[in-house]
This record gives sequence, C-alpha cells and structure tokens, in this order.
Amino acid sequence: MDFELPAEHRMIRETVREFCEAEIAPIAQEIEEEARFPEEIFSRLADLDVMGVPIDEAYGGLGGDQLLYALVVEELGRVSGGIGLSYAAHVSLGAKPIERFGTDEQRERWLRPLAEGEGIGAWALTEPESGSDAASMATTAEPDGDGYLLNGTKQFITNATVANSVLVKAVTDPEAGEDGISTFILDPDADDGFEVTEVWKKMGLNCSPTCEVVLDDVHVPADRLLGEAGDGWAQTMETLDGGRISIAALSTGLARGAYEAASEYAGEREQFGQPIAKFDAVRDMIVEMHRRIERARLLTREAAWRCDEGKPVTRASALAKLDASEAAREVAEDAVQVLGGYGYTEEFAPQRFYRDAKLMEIGEGTSQIQRLIIGRELGL
Repeated sequence: MDFELPAEHRMIRETVREFCEAEIAPIAQEIEEEARFPEEIFSRLADLDVMGVPIDEAYGGLGGDQLLYALVVEELGRVSGGIGLSYAAHVSLGAKPIERFGTDEQRERWLRPLAEGEGIGAWALTEPESGSDAASMATTAEPDGDGYLLNGTKQFITNATVANSVLVKAVTDPEAGEDGISTFILDPDADDGFEVTEVWKKMGLNCSPTCEVVLDDVHVPADRLLGEAGDGWAQTMETLDGGRISIAALSTGLARGAYEAASEYAGEREQFGQPIAKFDAVRDMIVEMHRRIERARLLTREAAWRCDEGKPVTRASALAKLDASEAAREVAEDAVQVLGGYGYTEEFAPQRFYRDAKLMEIGEGTSQIQRLIIGRELGL
C-alpha cells in the first residue's frame, strides 16, 4: 500500500486548509456561541468546488474519491466540528445516496444542486423511539393517488432547518420488517406538512442545526421514491458504511485541532523556568495524543481506500469510526488538561473540541453499536 497521498489530493487538502485557517478559524467560537449556521462559509466551499467531492462530475460534483473526501472533512473538523458535521451530513447522507440509488431524473433534479453547492442536503432516519434500533420506525408512507402520504416524527436531523432536500425513511409495508422500509426525497420548502418543530440546544456543535421534524400528511409523488419500495433499509446500511468513514475523518480532525492547541500552548507556557512541554508528565500526554491521532488517521484512510477499491468496508468503517471517535474525545480531554484553567475557558479552543467530540461517539451508530458490528463481522 502506498502511504503517500496523490499530488491532486495534497493540493486540494492544502487549499481547504488555507481556507479553514483564513475564514473559519476566526469565527469558529463565535458561530458556536450564536448557534448560527454559517451560510457564507458553505457558499465559499461551493466556490472551492468541494460541496460534492465524491459525486460524479456528470452531476456537478468534483469526481473525487472517498479518500479525498475524508481529507476535506478532516480539515474542516480541525477548525470547526459543527461545520464539519453539517458538511459530512450534506455529502454522505444527503447527496451520495441520490447518486448511488437515484434515477437520472432524480440525480439531475435533486443531486446536482447539492453537488454544485446551490443547496444543502439532509437525511432523516432516527425517531424519538428508535435510536440504535433504527429499523423499528413508526413513520409511515401509505399509497395516496399518484404518490404516497407520509406521517411521523424524525429526531436529531442534521441540517433540517437549512436543507433544500431531505431523504426520509418510512415504512411502506408494515408486515415486511426491514424489507418494508423505503426512502423518499422531500422538499422542505414546497411539501406541505413538513415542519421543523424543534432545534435542539446541544452540548456542542451548535452551528450545525440538529432538529426534530414532524411529517403531517405530506404528499409526495411517486417519482420521489428513491430506488424501489422496500429498498430503504439496504440503502441505509450501505450509506452508513460510507458515512462512518466521514465521521472517523471528522473525529480525526477534531483530535488534530485539540492536539495542536495543546502542543502550541505547552511550548509557550512556562512554569518553574521552562516550557511545560519539557516536563515528562505534559510531554507524555502530548506524545499520547499524537499516537492516537496517527492511529485514527490510518484506520480512516484504510477504510476510505477499501471503499475506493470496491472492497467490503463494513468492518473497516466501523473500526475507524469507533477508534477515531474515542480518540477525539480522549485527545480533547487531555488538551483541556494541558491548558489547565485556561483550557476550561472559552478563550481557548480545547473546550470546544471537547464538547464537539462527544457526539462522534453517538452519531451514525454509538460506540456500542460499532462494537456489535465489528463482532458480527468477526463471526462472534
């Protein structure tokens, strides 16, 4: 395996890194405090042509691979977990399934605006009573004239208040279990009965809106069905395999941001006549942060490589997501400790990375679910 990134990947990564430093880092804490989705940042990401990194050029994307997409997510996460989360949800959950499972007409109508950055995508799976048991959903889609009538409540939906399209999972055949779940493309602006009823105030990631959505007799025409009726659960499993790679990349980025803040501080902060980085206790913490980040990055890139090579990716993506998400929380916690009292203040970034990192162990399957998936893959 070649561990050297291709030249094009390095070039795009550097472009995104420079953008993050110049335009996101200065406002990262501000948009968190304001709980404001930064539309201007996403407009600039569209100008950089990275809103559809892994989407085919035929539909307005960059035509990049999963590895390049992971690099972009990591760079965003390094400066803002919230922006990285909304970006990852837009690409992995809101756009990629339309490319993978949609018709040419659906790709042109719904995917192109997302890939070109003219719109934001979202994905609605989780419900108030179904979290880890995601297939046990109550949202229904019943035949209604030339389409379907959707009713139900979706919970913890990223980007719902800013989305131009939302992929909604609903039960079309209650007797068929997982084989009775389907996916529909909804237009929040035009579909009557689609309502965001709650925007949650969270521990972190507040510039990324997390919402409750109620569907009250939402009629959607038949051409909004993604794939065939009953394909929704298989689509979900495949989508999550790819989505977990992006969460692993985002987690790696969060860990990097916390590590860099701690390393810089330790090199400048003096106690007892020398930088605290010279003390074994602090140095060993920083070395351990570095080790965890390198391990998480390697697992993430292996999962991305396997995806790009068309190899089975379920175990690798779950392993990357599990390791990187826990590394993000551990590294951020240690970064707060390195800064001491300053680490607990909002004047320094580690507290933000610490709060943001916790969701990485919950979203797109908890750490416990990742262990379950890995165990099954190992035949246990």
